[in-house]
Amino acid sequence: MTTTKQPDVLRGTLDLLVLKTLDTMGPLHGYGLARRLEQVSGEMLAMKQGTLYPALLRLEQRGWIKAAWGASEANRKARYYWLTARGRRQLAQETRAWDRMAGMIGRVLHGGVEKA
Repeated sequence: MTTTKQPDVLRGTLDLLVLKTLDTMGPLHGYGLARRLEQVSGEMLAMKQGTLYPALLRLEQRGWIKAAWGASEANRKARYYWLTARGRRQLAQETRAWDRMAGMIGRVLHGGVEKA
């Protein structure tokens, strides 16, 4: 039986992915958010409760998202999360930082750095 290892998500990247998903999709409950991240990643990310829910709590404590109880599509009690104005500003800042870092890594990996 062949197994493929799930990629490790760089520290802080999960916050960026959650903020972007809420910005794109609007309010989502935790399960819906996890499924969306898995779907968009081509099933390369497996969102476990022990990873996602602490991140949601951290983002809420920072004021980047808000949460409230509501009813899910299956009419079950679910906690919904949405982006705040502060979260949108943080998303823009984190996106710029990610783009800079990804560009630098790309230059190093693909020969953009001259040899001494």
